[in-house]
Amino acid sequence: MPYVAAPGADVDPSAAIGAGTWIWHLAQVREGVRIGERCTLGRGAYVGPGVRIGDACKIQNHALVYEPAVLEDGVFVGPAVVLTNDLRPRAVMPDLRPQTGDDWEAVGVHLRRGASVGARAVCVAPVTIGRWAMVAAGAVVTRDVPDFALVAGVPARRIGWVGRSGCRLVGTAPGRYRCPATGAEHEEVDGVLRELAGGGGPR
Repeated sequence: MPYVAAPGADVDPSAAIGAGTWIWHLAQVREGVRIGERCTLGRGAYVGPGVRIGDACKIQNHALVYEPAVLEDGVFVGPAVVLTNDLRPRAVMPDLRPQTGDDWEAVGVHLRRGASVGARAVCVAPVTIGRWAMVAAGAVVTRDVPDFALVAGVPARRIGWVGRSGCRLVGTAPGRYRCPATGAEHEEVDGVLRELAGGGGPR
């Protein structure tokens, strides 16, 4: 089926939106946005100009996704999350002249396949959240997050590893971890976690 926009949603005519996507009340999708298939955009969410969102993503109520963010397939963005785009925000120039779009360069947040960002977390651009990583609710992410990492706090720091299921991995031997939900095995080498054969899907 084509995408569905609820009454009160504001979708720019230039946005490209995939089949089966639902856009709920009071959400705003700006010009040039590309949203894949089977996504959900919650009430009051905002997606800035030119943002790219893959398939099967879920962006919860009142999340703010500022350009030039990129969300790969299967990304979760929790309620009231903010993906920023200005490393040195100012309303004015040093001479108090109002700052315009030509006076700064937008930098983005990149959420890789399967990543999740919990409620009210803030990702301070430029930053990349790795594949299947999980950002805890209320965290402030100021540096890149590795694949499968579980990060929390202000500023966010890694406190463990998670699998594709979202469950925290359990150590089975030095540098070896297992997902308690799926049984998938993982190996950590030099701070990088990788799935071993049979990890449950495409890399």
